Amino acid sequence: MNQVHASQDSVQGPRDIYFSRVFRKPVRLAGAGRKLGPVSDIVFALEEPFPRAVGIYIDHGWGVPSEYVPWDKVVNLSDQGLIVKAPETGDQYPPFQDQPGWILADKHLMGRTILDIDDRKIEVVNDVLLRTDAGGYHLAAVDASFNGFLRKWGLHRLTTLIREDLIPWKFVQPLSLEDAIVSDRLQLSVTKKQLHDLPKEDLADALEELTGQEQEALFSALEPTKAAETLNEAEPRVQRQIIASLRQERAQNILARLSTPQLVDLLGVLPHEDAEEMLRLLPGERQKRVRALLSEREATARDFMSAEYLMVSPDLTVVQAREKIRQSGLSYDGISYLYVEGTDGKLQGAVDARSLLVSDDAARMEDLMDSPAVAAEADDTREDLEAMFEKYHFRMIPVVDPEDRILGVIRYNDIMRAPGPRP
Repeated sequence: MNQVHASQDSVQGPRDIYFSRVFRKPVRLAGAGRKLGPVSDIVFALEEPFPRAVGIYIDHGWGVPSEYVPWDKVVNLSDQGLIVKAPETGDQYPPFQDQPGWILADKHLMGRTILDIDDRKIEVVNDVLLRTDAGGYHLAAVDASFNGFLRKWGLHRLTTLIREDLIPWKFVQPLSLEDAIVSDRLQLSVTKKQLHDLPKEDLADALEELTGQEQEALFSALEPTKAAETLNEAEPRVQRQIIASLRQERAQNILARLSTPQLVDLLGVLPHEDAEEMLRLLPGERQKRVRALLSEREATARDFMSAEYLMVSPDLTVVQAREKIRQSGLSYDGISYLYVEGTDGKLQGAVDARSLLVSDDAARMEDLMDSPAVAAEADDTREDLEAMFEKYHFRMIPVVDPEDRILGVIRYNDIMRAPGPRP
């Protein structure tokens, strides 16, 4: 049974629990153990910053009145069900009566389609994550992975095979309770008008806090001028992430609204192949001007970086590494080395991919890696890079930031004018 103990004044239960783990589980009275009925839903009050659990809805069906158990009557919560205090009067709690500002996990969230701000489908809500704090349980996130379905049918052991896709509640809200019921739709919580009114500096900060689909969805809602201003304010890491996700037409509209110096600054932080791709979207004369300005400054490692490389954990075995290579979809040039990343995100070492052919299947990356890894810094000049390749004879060298987190890689053939490195 998945539970931890809390104080007598609070609900006993796990810090985090999924709605699917308690859905349809029994609600019993403390002490007597008498079963009231199944958990039909959990009721939340729409508060900031998170909806607060306020009660349990029990639907008996067959014409029998429902019951509503206030959350302060819940004494124990686990994946085996709930234990609640006895009603103050009678044998049953009063019937459930919906209130303004209430939202139900199953009725209003489970199975709903999440849309981005442009009404393009992202995912479907398969589960709801509850989390504890000093005030009780609140609705922390929705899970768009298949794991919710597996949990509902008791297949918990299979959830370790599928990556969770948690979307924090602050980025999701019903269009309204009525719309959620009628249209089965949810959407990201920031409206287009709100985005337009936010300063570009604040939007850039918001993008830096997001990743993946959330970041793409937020940026996709910005009109081209606002998008260009925000992109110009964002840190290089975010600029690279956003550029990589842009469709060609969208990229052209945004680049057209940047000044030539802004374009030079933006393209200067992109990997070489991404910068070239963006340059080809510019009109002929402007492209020439930007290329001329880029060539005037001394080329650095940042100009030659590629995003095509493979990171692995220290405890990955040779067998697992081979499989990861097969599944990566990277070209041969992108898997010359496997770079070992610690739990702190820092580069720990490098494993020559060729060594995987002759190493024991059970050997781990930390046993095979060369450590510390030889690495360049983003501001190293081409001359510096040529000296590194000549000294170490690597086929590829990683580029790291001041905290030793990998930014990209540089291939020998992109730097050296002489014949290739020694095998």
